[in-house]
Amino acid sequence: MKKIRIGCGSGGCAYERIEPAIELVCKGNIDYLVFECLSERTITDAQKDRIADPAKGYNPMLQERMSRILPLMRDHDFKIVSNMGGANAPEAVRQIEAIAKDLNVSVKIAMVEGDNILPSIHAYDAIPLFDADGSIVRDKDGHEKHLEDLQHVLSANVYLGSAAIRQALDEGADIVVTGRVADVSLFMGPLLHEFNWSDNAFDLRGQGLLTGHLMECCTQLTGGCYADPGVKDVKGLARLGHPIAEVSEDGAVLFTKVEGSGGFVSVDTCKEQMLYEIGDPSCYLTPDGIADFSHVSFEQVGTDRVRATGATSRLATDTYKANVGYLDSYLGVGAISFGGSTALDRARLCADVVQGRWHILGLKPLEKRIDFIGYDSLYGETIARTYEQRASYDIRLRIAVRASSEEQAKLLIREMQCLYINGPAGAAGIRTHIEPSISLASILVPCADIGIGTVKIREV
Repeated sequence: MKKIRIGCGSGGCAYERIEPAIELVCKGNIDYLVFECLSERTITDAQKDRIADPAKGYNPMLQERMSRILPLMRDHDFKIVSNMGGANAPEAVRQIEAIAKDLNVSVKIAMVEGDNILPSIHAYDAIPLFDADGSIVRDKDGHEKHLEDLQHVLSANVYLGSAAIRQALDEGADIVVTGRVADVSLFMGPLLHEFNWSDNAFDLRGQGLLTGHLMECCTQLTGGCYADPGVKDVKGLARLGHPIAEVSEDGAVLFTKVEGSGGFVSVDTCKEQMLYEIGDPSCYLTPDGIADFSHVSFEQVGTDRVRATGATSRLATDTYKANVGYLDSYLGVGAISFGGSTALDRARLCADVVQGRWHILGLKPLEKRIDFIGYDSLYGETIARTYEQRASYDIRLRIAVRASSEEQAKLLIREMQCLYINGPAGAAGIRTHIEPSISLASILVPCADIGIGTVKIREV
């Protein structure tokens, strides 16, 4: 029976170590290497980069990754699928072409476009917004907010499915570069290309969606975001191995990693990752189908080898999720440190001074947060007071504000900079910064408006 091995080279962030991906290629006997590099926030950051410089907007590690990985394609038979195109897939492809030519590597590169709907965003002005938890966004009066209520929209990207990736592989692509596609779709594309599972092969597709979901966050499957010393110990975190999915044509899937690499693959790491960010396990919505993980079972079948069974699915909805990034306000943050037996009292005095200055100057932030790091910054004052009472000898006061304008944020935070000589004794390490506050909301867009995305192939 036909079987393929897919390795994950990165998991959902702009930056990731390159050595484990090289290890996957050289020692993992993989057929596909997937670089998953986009989170909800990074696609907005990529759009900002592209607006500032039309030659930017793709993943900042693209050149380093391709320079290290492309030469290995001569000796190892594998293909690459990645969303490193970010907000500028055409430029990402041009960069890969240039690197391939310099390295004298012959490859066929496919580009998937169609996720960026910013140019036509106003066609959806009347569509209501919803949050990450699926609830409708409402204003302070309880009224539904719609896309037209947002100002300064910076990005709008739909989560495409795997169909265009599959098409690119069907047409012989060695490297597939996309913008925003669903994370699981980066893995479903190769599976559908290799196994040709039909739309109504619900159990097979369910296993494929499970594979993509467990693999998409990379080292979260091998011990990352899992370790808790003395409770859940993980050895070798400094050289944490990246995961491999071994998938058969009949939907059987086994998760593993390169022998000797750090971390481990266990039933518990698989369970934790399966429940990550899915909401209802019986109704996980993706553009490739609605996954049902409610009857999944994991079995440890060897060291760092876990078999997964029981996933199924049903047909996808007729809408794509689209994330909309918009300039919401400006965030100002200031921090100052105190040490000694009265550190907490002096930090509290500083917070009172700053807020007193705001009142004198007639300043009022839209929102504020005051933390005494080392005392209550994680759990808040109410819980902190229930702990054993003892002196806090090391306190860093952090004041964060949200303001309607950059100038207003500067005025609010400037008061922190005056505390060296206008505040209590022993102040140290004042740091302040101002940055735009980029918020995200989502809308549902008819699939019929978008299609599966477009595929363009170029050969080097």
